[in-house]
Amino acid sequence: MNQIAQETSLKPLLDRMIAARQLSLTDAAMLERQSANGKPIAHSEDEILRWLAREYDLGFTTLDDIEPDRELLSLFPARALLKEELLPLRRVNGSVEVATSRLFATQGMDTLRTLTGLKIKPVLAPGEAIQREMKKRLGVGADTIDTLGEETPFQVVDDNAEEDTNLDKAGEDDASIIRFVNQVLQDAIELRASDIHLEPFEEEFRIRYRIDGVLQEVPVPPQIKRFQPAIVSRVKILSHLNIAEKRLPQDGRIKIRLNAADVDIRVSVIPMLHGEAVVMRLLRQNNTLLGMAEIGMADRELNLFRGVLNMPHGIILVTGPTGSGKTTTLYTALNEINDSVRKIITIEDPVEYQMRGINQIQVSEKAGLTFARGLRSILRHDPDVILIGEIRDHETAQIAVQASLTGHLVFSTLHTNDAPGALTRLVDMNVEPYLVASSLEAVLAQRLVRVLCPECKTPDVSTKVTAFKAQNSIPVDVPVYKAVGCEACRETGYHGRHGIFEMMDMSNEIRQMILTNCSSGQIREVAIRAGMRSLSEDGWRLVRKGITTPEEVMRVTKEQSVGNSANGSFKPEAAKFA
Repeated sequence: MNQIAQETSLKPLLDRMIAARQLSLTDAAMLERQSANGKPIAHSEDEILRWLAREYDLGFTTLDDIEPDRELLSLFPARALLKEELLPLRRVNGSVEVATSRLFATQGMDTLRTLTGLKIKPVLAPGEAIQREMKKRLGVGADTIDTLGEETPFQVVDDNAEEDTNLDKAGEDDASIIRFVNQVLQDAIELRASDIHLEPFEEEFRIRYRIDGVLQEVPVPPQIKRFQPAIVSRVKILSHLNIAEKRLPQDGRIKIRLNAADVDIRVSVIPMLHGEAVVMRLLRQNNTLLGMAEIGMADRELNLFRGVLNMPHGIILVTGPTGSGKTTTLYTALNEINDSVRKIITIEDPVEYQMRGINQIQVSEKAGLTFARGLRSILRHDPDVILIGEIRDHETAQIAVQASLTGHLVFSTLHTNDAPGALTRLVDMNVEPYLVASSLEAVLAQRLVRVLCPECKTPDVSTKVTAFKAQNSIPVDVPVYKAVGCEACRETGYHGRHGIFEMMDMSNEIRQMILTNCSSGQIREVAIRAGMRSLSEDGWRLVRKGITTPEEVMRVTKEQSVGNSANGSFKPEAAKFA
């Protein structure tokens, strides 16, 4: 039975490699005979390539320990290398070693010999490794400089029905620029980027993606600088912006569909010293919302949050900087209470998730639909629950308070550093302290910390970690991990993000402090005595679980380096860890 299973599992792999011209029919037959005789030589593509290297007396490399010669790479046209999946590595004894996974696709090697006149020697390497190194060395869209008219991998959706514009097509002269912009968008989406930055400088046109909250530079061909105006113009066309206006900031929107998933892209163009800079915020419309149990809160915070969700009226605020997951948390909360007996209306800018059974309004400043104006109309639609995307000004804050006092449960976000800061911020917006005290029910502050890559995280046994454990009551035998970096995480040491939370419910003592205009620091002390855990404390919880690193917690909670810890006093020395 085992022999039959081996033959069955090997044949599809051999057929696939024959079709890709990685393997000859003769070699495949030999491998099948070996497997039938109970002596299987290989079970994976890598093992078969290693076998081929031995059979044909060739080198084999995983490319992990070889640094391709950049000067050598520049001798070969990027289009030919990408089309044939060939990666020049180095000069050895008058020959150029070229990595390939397709030994029997000889046309590519012949093309390189003809174009350069150099002697080419093949070295076998896994196809996935070659593609990874090509993107790293040649840059995103390297082949678009001299490639025209190829079909784009995704559909651009034009929501402006009155405009008869096909955004996917243009003249042949523009085709390479169209393809380059599409490749950048597709690459960013596949890498889970939240933002794309196109930045003009005197000697270069830099592209960066924000992945897991941190900007990462993307390799691009140096000659892209020459196409900077054309690339920006293409983005403007997709966003329905004025391509002739280069002196004033502009904001627009693109909607694309990739693999049946919709992505809404908010575009901001601002003139800089060396040209126009573009930032694109990627909002995935088809994201699956997690349940409250999966959002990552500790038991105390989760129970408190679930408790306030069942209140008949009042304001629940979620605070934190841009990109800290506030909206996701609020949507998760709405999803928890979304049923047939409640009417839920949201007003947002932009609508980040489309939810069944919830009435959602998109703010449109150009049309005059502001948060304040939309809120007044919402109240006439007999809602039970209202979500306001953000409280930005006195008028919105005042209407939100009035809505809560007239029997509505109101959710919103606010930009403050911590939970107590939300109380004083509302007072700073000229909302009367007695209204804040009577309407506010809870404030949740949050941040996102990067999660350690499971493939490469390693226990940290340094003296700093030993001191850190002692200061934070972490047992000596509990490992604290450090980020290392590998292919799976793009050498960052992290993959994905996890929330840390600070939940403050409104006690009678805190309400009295609001009425007497106490500072946020004083309110914070009272809240901590009542059991509130700080953001950094919640971060140490994740460190103990091996989810993130102390440095990562310190990075996102710098303003709380000195605060309370689980054992009653977080010592200032812990702030020195980072």
